[in-house]
Amino acid sequence: MGVLAFSLTVPLTRVAVARLDPAFVGLGRALVAAALAAALLLVTRQGLPERRHWGRLVVVGSGVIVGFPLFTSLALRELPAADAAVIVGLLPAATAVMAVLRAGERPSRAFWGACAFGLFAVLLFAASQGAGLVPDRGHLLVLLAVVLCSLGYAEGGALAQEIGGWRVISWSLVIFAPFLAPFVAWSVFGPGGAGLAGAGPAAWACFAYVSVVSMFLGFFAWYRGLAEGGVARVGQVQLSQPILTLLWSALLLGERIGLLTVLCALLVLGSVAVGQRTRVKASARDGAGDGKTAPAKTGREG
Repeated sequence: MGVLAFSLTVPLTRVAVARLDPAFVGLGRALVAAALAAALLLVTRQGLPERRHWGRLVVVGSGVIVGFPLFTSLALRELPAADAAVIVGLLPAATAVMAVLRAGERPSRAFWGACAFGLFAVLLFAASQGAGLVPDRGHLLVLLAVVLCSLGYAEGGALAQEIGGWRVISWSLVIFAPFLAPFVAWSVFGPGGAGLAGAGPAAWACFAYVSVVSMFLGFFAWYRGLAEGGVARVGQVQLSQPILTLLWSALLLGERIGLLTVLCALLVLGSVAVGQRTRVKASARDGAGDGKTAPAKTGREG
């Protein structure tokens, strides 16, 4: 469900930034989502996060609230949606690496083999689209977005085990809202403005989707899935996102799908199926998430 929600993000962002300022789209969506998050936290009477969680929430927000939306919005002024989707296909492999570094997971060799096979399928997909990985400004911006997003995914998935997935994204949004507001205001009222008046209904509809679904509701399912199944292993489901994004791009933006792309889709989905059946050793700090209770532990914990 999370990947399906996220798969529309790139093509809809491309539609939005064609009429709206990229900074407004990239950061403004977080303010809309933050308002929804604050309302949800108030209605459900949630207490403040524990002090030990605040730093980790900042890490989450740096990746998924600021880094990925902002840099992809800037890049999509220059890149086709298909090119960006190809590079975003590297996100599961990057998330697996971050899961080792941040979440303490230890995937098996079979898992890394499935991951490498999926990465090969993504690169084959890139070749079929003629995108390549040319190190120009647009591609570098998406690569930076992928690195930051993988950090936010890994940290958020691990933290969701302790406080629940929807609380992770909600508190991250609320924490970052005061810092984002001045930049969004500048993009609207500063020199040149954000082009709000002449954006049109299509751009606003796409902005609404990336604000409510991509930036908020999609993370409910995504972080819960990462918490329950492990960041590294469940993150491999996102290997299917470039294929889904291509399908949406064909429907919304008129891009063509070739036979080789269909073959790549089958290879990617096959790698996902294999990856789901491999072993990933859990972190020693795994806790409870979304109502689950962690097993009892003894001795000192690092």
